[in-house]
Formats: sequence, structure tokens, C-alpha cells
Amino acid sequence: MSVKECTHHKHKKGKLLRKLFAGFLILSFIVLLTFLITWAILQPKKPRFTLQDATIYSFNVSAPILLSSNFQVTISSHNPNSRIGIYYDRLNAFATYRNQQITYFTGIQPVYQGHKDTNIWSPFIFGTNVPVAPYNGQSLSEDQSDGGINIVVKMNGRVRWRVGRFISGRYHIHVTCPAYIPFGDKKSSAIPGIIVGTGIKYTLTQRCSVNV
Repeated sequence: MSVKECTHHKHKKGKLLRKLFAGFLILSFIVLLTFLITWAILQPKKPRFTLQDATIYSFNVSAPILLSSNFQVTISSHNPNSRIGIYYDRLNAFATYRNQQITYFTGIQPVYQGHKDTNIWSPFIFGTNVPVAPYNGQSLSEDQSDGGINIVVKMNGRVRWRVGRFISGRYHIHVTCPAYIPFGDKKSSAIPGIIVGTGIKYTLTQRCSVNV
């Protein structure tokens, strides 16, 4: 093959590659534009979380300001979208008191939530001898003596959206569920409780805020 023919062959090959690359870009743009239009039309809504109840097994404050707790919460999640599914790739549940984490993370099994579906989780949340900040210690002891405590049950993780066969990238999700947890026997508590084994179960039905 002569130098001229070799140069011509390389030129044709390079031209073909440029056409293929341009075609790939155009196809990718069309797919992305189609998804964005579909996404805008469907207007995806955030899942709705509700803290349904909490069962208290133990909640003890000891010196020097150490907290040991063990309780189980029931949290429901509803997908309000009729054409969009949700992948919960990772969720961790934990509790905080006055912006301080007071339990360990409890992982929840990854799950796919279909259109208009509802999932219910009942994780155990606990912590043993968790140090409490001095500025929270006195408030914690006073709240316990008064017969109730305001805590926040949180769930953090990552989700993906599914529209048809398209699956989006991962998004952070933050769920915040404020709850007033009473103590004492079910007769004296302002919120009636039900004895469940060694614990007391309280119905809360508290709507949670969700950020995605």
C-alpha cells in the first residue's frame, strides 16, 4: 500500500469514528432530554414517613452523665408517586436528644418501594453508656424526673428513583421524626401505654419531615 493510500485510509477511518462519536452524543442527548421531560411531567414527590409507635424497654441515666437506652420504633414510608418507584439503598435509624446522638446506628435492609406502596420498619434503637454532653445532662435528668422526654428519631441514607427502566443516581435522604416519650406506668402517663413483655408501647402517629 502506497503512502497516499495509507493516508487516505486513515482519513476515512478517522471520519467514520467522528461520525460514530457524534451519533453517540446525539443519542445520549435524546435519551437524557426524554428523561428530563418525563421527569418534569411526572413531578416526583418525596416519600412520606410516619413514626407510628415506640416501645420503651429501658432508659437510664447514670453518673457521670451516661445514658443507656433500648427501645423499638415503628416507622412507615409511603410512596405517593403513581409512576415512580424508589430504591432505598441504605437507611440508618438512630435517636438524638437536643441535637446530640444518643444511640448507635441501626441499619435497615435495602428495599425497593413500588408505585403507591407502603413499607413498614420496626428497628430496635439502643445505646449503652453513651456519654451525654454536660449541657444536656441536667435537662435529661429533669425530663426523666418529669415523666417524659422529647427525642428525635432520625433516618439517614441514600435513595434512587426509578422511572420505567431508567434508574437515577443516588440521592441523600434525611428523615426527622420528633417524638415525646413518656415514662412511668400506663395509668399515670398522659399518653396511655400498653405493656409489651418487659416494655411499654406508646402510639405516637407522628408525621416526619423528609429532605431528599
